[in-house]
Amino acid sequence: MKRALLSVSDKTGIVDFARSLAGRGWELLSTGGTAAALREADLEVRDVADVTGHPEMMGGRVKTLHPAVHAGILARRGREDDLAALEEQGYGTIDLVAVNLYPFRQTIARGDVDLTEAMGKVDIGGPTMIRAAAKNHEGVWVVVDPTDYGAVVRALDGDGNEAALRRSLATKVFRHVSAYDAAIAAYLERQGAEVPIFPEDLMVNLSRVQTLRYGENPDQGAAFYGLGSSVGLAALKQHHGKELSYNNILDLDGALLSLAPFAFSPRPAVCIVKHTTPCGLAVGDTLAEAYEKALRCDPMSAFGSVIAVNRPVDAEAAELMSKLFIECIMAPSYSDEAMSLLTQKKNIRVMTFPGADTHLPFEPKSGWWAEAPEDIQGACRFVAGHNMVPTPRVMRSVYGGMLAETPPLPPFYGVSDGAWKAVTKRAPTDTELDDLRFAWAAVYGVKSNAILMAGGGATLGIGAGQMSRVDASKIAVMKAATAGIDLSGSVLASDAFFPFRDGVDAAAEAGVKAIVEPGGSVRDQEVIDAAEEHGIAMVFTGRRLFRH
Repeated sequence: MKRALLSVSDKTGIVDFARSLAGRGWELLSTGGTAAALREADLEVRDVADVTGHPEMMGGRVKTLHPAVHAGILARRGREDDLAALEEQGYGTIDLVAVNLYPFRQTIARGDVDLTEAMGKVDIGGPTMIRAAAKNHEGVWVVVDPTDYGAVVRALDGDGNEAALRRSLATKVFRHVSAYDAAIAAYLERQGAEVPIFPEDLMVNLSRVQTLRYGENPDQGAAFYGLGSSVGLAALKQHHGKELSYNNILDLDGALLSLAPFAFSPRPAVCIVKHTTPCGLAVGDTLAEAYEKALRCDPMSAFGSVIAVNRPVDAEAAELMSKLFIECIMAPSYSDEAMSLLTQKKNIRVMTFPGADTHLPFEPKSGWWAEAPEDIQGACRFVAGHNMVPTPRVMRSVYGGMLAETPPLPPFYGVSDGAWKAVTKRAPTDTELDDLRFAWAAVYGVKSNAILMAGGGATLGIGAGQMSRVDASKIAVMKAATAGIDLSGSVLASDAFFPFRDGVDAAAEAGVKAIVEPGGSVRDQEVIDAAEEHGIAMVFTGRRLFRH
């Protein structure tokens, strides 16, 4: 008689599966709650303790860790010596193992779980059994996912798919155990376990959030994986509109990054993003004013954009936004009137940030940062720390691997106003310095090579993602001209140093009066001399803001 060991935390479908096995002449072994559920369904079940000859111990902490169980699973069916060893000890084979593990992830997802409770949900016997069964999958069925029960039953009835299915089920086991262990390690790491940021073996503990309709293009498949429903983009809440696409998620990430320096701004801020980089960013006395200033920078590119704001959306701002085709909008919240206006558009995705407090590696009250209204501080912390995951790493996929780095810090992290160095004889005026601060914060989210021109708390022209910095300057000027914006008296931010003076010459021709850049080029003096010739005030920050 074939024997199946059934011990599951998720009891979905287990009774029907057990009934199918019993109907095909299988003996059912089980433990605890699973055994009780099967008996309630009038199924004949034998306790594992009867097989081991040993009672469960320590409230169930030890019940399946016994040679009678593991020898029965691991015995190689084609080896006479293995089967003889079983017979000598009076053990029988176990031919199917259906086990899913204690719900560790679900337990810690509550967020208020102490170490003792969390460790109590660390399964020991379950992973040991399914690993053993997966190792010996040619002779033992192993099932960890209730959705596979039907396929196993069909294979038992001879559908011709047995060998491939056994390998698939074994593969799923090792992935399942790996993810389970990674979740435990990540939890311990969050509890203060000392681990290197870049360990020799990097465990990536991601769960599929959703399967996407397609990737960057319709002929590409895609899915969204996250660290959990409360971390990063997976924590955003959608209130209206179509499902998010692959490109939407990329743009949402870019919008959060670009808004991050303004999350705690004392003034409302609006960031309009297209293809992951801002095409308009501004602050204002009202959200509506900030939106109009941001839109003015590049209204053509704003068509089909993603918008992120740092204040609740009111009716005035929503009225203006509803006139533009927008893919997604993110905000801390929406007034009833604003929600009514925005949801008149069937397809717009209306999103909110979570309000829960989020760890930040910096103090938002320091330097250029200011405190946001108390009722939206949680949302602002989420935006400012949107990629500050529990393990301080940002990872990007490359062909055949991944790159890992520490997250980009805010543009003013650890920098006081006095840390900037005026390198020209003429220092910037107070008004210019205020615009330079804004421009430096705004260029943070622009793809390199990045040139951004600003004035009056708004972007005026943006040149992004160019191979040449002078080309980025020319594009920023062209964008401003197309939008009918006069750049006379504007300021310029460059995410990296000018390698030659040509970028400064182009800026001067456009009317730029002050420049902020990292400095550090072997031709810095040539660049400074060019600024002096044009009467431009130049400030070095000593910090690069590349975003590739």
